[in-house]
Order: sequence, then C-alpha cells, then structure tokens
Amino acid sequence: MKNFKYIASFSTAMVLFSCGSKKSQLPEIKPDIITENVKYDTDDPAIWINPDDASKSIVFGTDKDTDGAIYAFDLDGKIIESKTIRGIKRPNNVDLRYGFPITDSTQTDIIAFTERERKMLRIYSVPDMKPLDGGGFPVFADEANEEFQYPMGISLYKSAVDGAFYAIVGRKTGPLEDYLYQYKITTKSESLVGFDLVRKFGDFSGKKEIEAIAVDDALGYVYYSDEGESVKKYYAEPSKGNEQLASFGSEDFLEDIEGIAIAAFEDGSGMIIVSDQQHGQFNIYDRKTNELVRILNLATTETDGCEAVTVSLNDTFKTGLFVAMNDDGTFYYYDLDKLK
Repeated sequence: MKNFKYIASFSTAMVLFSCGSKKSQLPEIKPDIITENVKYDTDDPAIWINPDDASKSIVFGTDKDTDGAIYAFDLDGKIIESKTIRGIKRPNNVDLRYGFPITDSTQTDIIAFTERERKMLRIYSVPDMKPLDGGGFPVFADEANEEFQYPMGISLYKSAVDGAFYAIVGRKTGPLEDYLYQYKITTKSESLVGFDLVRKFGDFSGKKEIEAIAVDDALGYVYYSDEGESVKKYYAEPSKGNEQLASFGSEDFLEDIEGIAIAAFEDGSGMIIVSDQQHGQFNIYDRKTNELVRILNLATTETDGCEAVTVSLNDTFKTGLFVAMNDDGTFYYYDLDKLK
C-alpha cells in the first residue's frame, strides 16, 4: 500500500510540474494545531522536549524583523511570554541541542539563533532562557566583503565522535565557495561560552541563496538548501573533510528549495523533509538513501523553516511532532504520523 501511495504521489507531481502549476493539487493535510500569531514575520522553528514532562515541551520560532523575537509556544500553540526573547534585531534561523556542559558536573540545553542585523550568533540556555554569549558572537568577522558578513541560516551539531558542540552558520549573501562557517562552542564559565572558527566549507551555485541548514547528529551529516539548485550533503565532523557527498532534489522543486527537517529514528531510518516553497508542498527523502519517497501538501503557504521530533509528546502528538512556518505569521503543528 505504501508503494502505491508513493507512485501516486510521483504521478501527480509530474502532472503538476508539467502544467506549471504554482499551487499544489495534492490533497491537503490539515494541521492539528495552529499557533497564535507573532508580531511580524515567522521564519524558522525549533522544538525543545521537556525531559520531565514531554507534554510541557516548547516550540520556539523566529519573528524576523528589526524589532524581532524568538517566540516560545506551548503544544496548544499559545505564546509563553516568560520564555520568549524579545528585542532581537532580525533573528533568522534557530536551532537547539541538549546537554551542553557548563561545568564538569553541570549541563544545560541550549538554543542558538542568528541575529542578522548585528552580524551575531546568539546562544541562550533552555528552559531558563538566560544568555550565555555575553551579548553575541560576531560571525564571518574575517570576511572583507561586508555584504558577506550577515548571518542567516544556522544548525547546531553535537558530535557523535567526542561530544563536542558546533554551530554551522550560513549567510544572506556569500561566495561560490566556503559559504558556511563552522564554529566550536566551548565552556568558558558558568555564565559564558566560547566560540572558535574551525572550518569553512560549502559550495554555492550562485543562483539564489543558502538559508536552511540541518544536521543529522547520529549519522554525522550536514544538509543545506542551495535554493536555486539542490540539497547538498557534507560531513558534519570537521576532521572528515570538506568534500561534497551528495547533491539531490534538483528536479523535484518548483522554485525555491527551503526549510529542512530531519525526522531521525534510533534504528537509523527516518525522513529528510524539505519545503518546496512556491509549490506549497513538502518533499520527503529517505534518511539513508536520500531518495525521494513521497510528496505531501500540508496546507502551508510559502514555508521557510520546519522542524521535527520523533518522540511522543502528548495525546495530540503521539508519534512525534512536525512544525512548519506559514506566511500568515503562525506555525503549523502536525502529529508526525501524518507525514508517513
């Protein structure tokens, strides 16, 4: 039955592409929850799983403006004002990792996001939402061309090799080579982390821009959307080199290749979910083979960022949670089973 669904999806997609349609004709899959509206412009989400009570997990989402914010939402889509970070100058993308060592005996979960207008990377602890960055870390500081200094995309990486933490940062505009910088995040004190450049990598087609970045920690790969060309794959571990491992999806999108979410299961299976922005669809690739397996219409419009987790959170999200940005200033929540 699953094979039939895949074939039907491909056939429908081929008709849509050949007719040049900009609106998906696939059946709509409605969200389970739509969040309250942010003030300006939603862009990218991250999901924090509460280790004590998964039903109290938090969805973070950027509100992209000069007077921007990192909004916090509960699983009913309501804004949690006490966990929202305001006064951020154009926050763009956001990511999260667990268990950063503050001292030899103390850990905290961390959230990281780009603050584009200040040319900074920001890092806060979760869930107490305290800054750990002393006001921000400058990124692309060695770049002579000022246009290439403004950060946009970000993904964190927790190394499966030695447990080290990294931030992989992209930019609004960049060169044809070394579009991404990778920084190691280290402990300096209980209230401050350090930040060191360890490599530059990532080819760029020059056609549009690179925004979405996602890392598969367990398998050790980083993916990014070269929006006008393809999804590109590299090693996330700096010591493994800067060779491009794969480029896929070049024929699967109407226009912009946008947000990437990785739904990773413990047995190594899973999905790489990529927004086909102007088509209003999501292309789902196999986590192991990177082959396209199905296409879904999740009822969103002009989706930039998305994120997924694969554990049960509550009675609504029994199999996991997928979150996607919508262009009306909200985020859409789906039980992960709707994407299978």
